[in-house]
Amino acid sequence: MDNILGKRIRATRDKKNIKQNELAKVLGVTPYQLSRYETGKTKPDPDLIADIADHLEVTTDYLLGRTDTPESLQYLQAFGRANRGLDYYKDKIATEYPDVDLMFKDLESFTAEEMKEVYEYIKFKKSQRE
Repeated sequence: MDNILGKRIRATRDKKNIKQNELAKVLGVTPYQLSRYETGKTKPDPDLIADIADHLEVTTDYLLGRTDTPESLQYLQAFGRANRGLDYYKDKIATEYPDVDLMFKDLESFTAEEMKEVYEYIKFKKSQRE
């Protein structure tokens, strides 16, 4: 078998300059286990594949080799290949971290890039607790 899943996890992780131990920690697996996924020695379960795709900001179809386009069709239609917009990060924070009570009214003046930084910071701080 070709191990497209493992190759794409590794290639995407490398492209985004994410270290193996960093991604493993966020996913709740050991670096050894992530290495086994990347080399094709074992396969992650479907829920973990979805988590990997979310954290690498690609689609599961891309990771599984069903498409060569990392972004979803909806993303491409909405944002083209430019940076994701403010609403994307507001929704991402609200969905992934419902216990984080942000007052988005106070953040209305934030740009998409600033909101992305807020999202990344929340993700980082939450991973430190785990």
